[in-house]
Amino acid sequence: MRLRVAAGGPAALKVLAAAGAAGAPVRLVWDGLLERPLSPLSLPWMPTLELDSGTVLFSPNAICQFFFLARGEDPTDLTNQWLEWEATELQPAASAALYAQLVHGKKGLEAVDALGKLLAHIEQNLSRRGTAYLAGDTKSVADVVVWGTLFPVLRDETSLPSELQVLRTWFQSMTLLEACRKAADSILMPKALLEFKSYLQKQPPPCLATESATSNEPEPSPQEEEGSEHALTEEEITAAVDAWACGVAALPKLWQPQKPVYCRLRNWNTLYVCGTDEYGTATETKAVEEGLTPQEICNKYNAIHADIYRWFNISFDYFGRTTTPYQTTIAQDIFQRLLTHGFLQQDTVEQLRCEDCQRFLADRFVEGTCPFCSYEEARGDQCDKCGKLINAVELKNPQCKLCRGIPVVKPTQHLFLDLPKLEERLAPWLEQSWATGDWTANARYITRSWIRDGLKPRCITRDLKWGTPVPLDGFRDKVFYVWFDAPIGYLSITANYTDQWERWWKNPQQVELYNFMAKDNVPFHSVIFPCSLLGADDNYTLVNHLIATEYLNYEDGKFSKSRGVGVFGDMAKDTGIPADIWRFYLLYLRPEGQDSAFSWSDLMLKNNSELLNNLGNFINRAGMFVCKFFGGTVPNMVLTPDDKRLLARVTLELRQYHQLLEKVRIRDALRCILSISRHGNQYIQVNEPWKRIKGDEKDRQRAGTVTGVAVNMASMLAVLLQPYMPGISLAIQRQLCIPPDCFVLSHNFTCTLPPGHRVGTVSPLFQKLENDQVEALRKRFGGGQPEDLAVEPQAKQTPPASERPPAPVTLVAPGDPQLIQALTEEVAKQGNHVRQLKANKAEKAQVDMEVAKLLELKKQLALAEGKSPEVPVPKGKRKK
Repeated sequence: MRLRVAAGGPAALKVLAAAGAAGAPVRLVWDGLLERPLSPLSLPWMPTLELDSGTVLFSPNAICQFFFLARGEDPTDLTNQWLEWEATELQPAASAALYAQLVHGKKGLEAVDALGKLLAHIEQNLSRRGTAYLAGDTKSVADVVVWGTLFPVLRDETSLPSELQVLRTWFQSMTLLEACRKAADSILMPKALLEFKSYLQKQPPPCLATESATSNEPEPSPQEEEGSEHALTEEEITAAVDAWACGVAALPKLWQPQKPVYCRLRNWNTLYVCGTDEYGTATETKAVEEGLTPQEICNKYNAIHADIYRWFNISFDYFGRTTTPYQTTIAQDIFQRLLTHGFLQQDTVEQLRCEDCQRFLADRFVEGTCPFCSYEEARGDQCDKCGKLINAVELKNPQCKLCRGIPVVKPTQHLFLDLPKLEERLAPWLEQSWATGDWTANARYITRSWIRDGLKPRCITRDLKWGTPVPLDGFRDKVFYVWFDAPIGYLSITANYTDQWERWWKNPQQVELYNFMAKDNVPFHSVIFPCSLLGADDNYTLVNHLIATEYLNYEDGKFSKSRGVGVFGDMAKDTGIPADIWRFYLLYLRPEGQDSAFSWSDLMLKNNSELLNNLGNFINRAGMFVCKFFGGTVPNMVLTPDDKRLLARVTLELRQYHQLLEKVRIRDALRCILSISRHGNQYIQVNEPWKRIKGDEKDRQRAGTVTGVAVNMASMLAVLLQPYMPGISLAIQRQLCIPPDCFVLSHNFTCTLPPGHRVGTVSPLFQKLENDQVEALRKRFGGGQPEDLAVEPQAKQTPPASERPPAPVTLVAPGDPQLIQALTEEVAKQGNHVRQLKANKAEKAQVDMEVAKLLELKKQLALAEGKSPEVPVPKGKRKK
């Protein structure tokens, strides 16, 4: 593998040190500091690692982690916390301090002022844990990464405050390591630093988002504070016409219910709501396609969603919808308050109007010739052939898709939310929420990228008929834009559930609000919706914790409804695999810090190893020993030091489970459950109660103690499993006859099934998945099914042959498996690249160019698969 670094670039320091510390066999390539990077998302001086497989890593921390993983050192939870803290808190502050040193000429303590609280944090953690290194008694990737970020700023150790003695000792020991010393000598050469200083002088000074330590710092679990506080959890509202989007392809609903269930197990007052967002252009378009009214289409897909969530055992307190009188009342009240407080403005926008339909046309209701490539079926927001974004008025020969009439360009008035004016309210609220709440790193990053260059007014009205009416003269023929209206659905859905809704939504002093969503919806929940509520100024509850997941891929590619690739929510129950197995595996894969991939082989492996052989085996054995050896009654227990050591290990896992779920690290908490059952299996295997029961009185007493401890561990696991696998949890509860009042979580492992407690009939909890079964499912959901081939909707009129674009020349041979595989990988890679560009607000021209490449790759893939070369319609940008 080849490591490309630039002398003088501070990020290269930790990467080179990590390579040396891990003994990674890399070939070094020295680039110029200002050479063009391999990735358009990278700064010129950022290092890259090119693997022998062709994969390229651009993130310095990911490169460091890769080196240590290759050496066989798996990261611990504490290591991951340090890396997240370094990336989100320490790096920005260190960049500001380095800028102050090199550009402003500051020295000593003045130069590291931005690092003050962060250095104190490291000092406190090292002191409290009493370890030589950040994550234990041996150095880890966390030490190398944190040292590499600090060293360029703290080379002169006089910059370190004198009172930070423990930090000074750690810093000196890291600096003396051969790998770190060699990296520093290679990277931080005087000539290279001058070149880096010259580069920095042309850049704006770094802007720190917050001066206080945030909640993703590594720290012990806080003391419990129970009583008056309420937990309000809400899911991202699902678009009513996207039933397929709630399946395995993007399972935000399945990835989030663990937190509210956990809150209930703690006896916290919890409300968990979700619903379908039913207004907007997408609903009207879908209704036209299916020949239904908008209300009928909403009724249809609301029922589909509700049925899917019931099957998956997602325990909403209330699953509602936005087409209700409460939605109209609350949305219009927030609008009127914004208007009264001067946070709305009017502007004129030119739009296409169909005189035959007597309406202005939303982008999706317009079709015409692309002004860039002359494709004749371009949409009003984007051309599917060249991929360029289009303003509908720029289309040549535009047609109304509803009546095929020719629209005309006319000016129309719209209302805009004055985000620049609201920014002075948004900024301090964000600082406070980030400092006290749990926001995932991607949620913070996406929000910062939105506000970095200043907010712009955002249109909140649309010329549609299906939506919440705008209650203002001159605008009564318009409706609210869906992303102004939809988040208000959380409030109206709560109001439909209880007339005490304001005790949840106008009570920020007592309610903690959790938002769960996929990362593409973060800006609407972190910027636009909070601005609406802040501007309304009615003591609304704002989000405290915003939890966003990355993307889930399918096998080696992407999910695709049109190509029949992947399992979706409305298909999962037809696979014959129980809902709880789906829940377990998808939570095991939950993409908390990076994208993950669904794999049929891995699903079979995890079911057969983790569930059947580990968890299920332990719980079944514990219950069966009670039935077989002790007549179905829990025996007396006389604990030995070995038993107490086991209880201590289990209690440690239990407390880790609490800490992780309180931080909404759902995937990692699941691993605690599996660790407890592994401890239980080892405990049974070492003590062999099936042999001891045949021995003398002492051996029989020992068999009773082991069996009693094991069945109480199984009882505790039933409680821990409830947020993850509610059906399995209930089955254990019934088999062991666990009293309902025992289904409350505490921080200590206690005996809930005392001697004399009778258990019921014990039976296996899981079944083995066979290879033939899994291969059949892989083939079934692998694409190319006849029933999944794209069919033109009846409402779409097919143009005459003479008007269609000429068929492209086929340059690839259909049916070549190797070519199909290669193109699938290229499409996935380019798709990720486009998403990253959009997330980082790249220049429109650059995005257009990369989208065009993606569309061309998709066309080649379709040809290779023997399908029509027309690519599926991508999601268009919402009209600003």
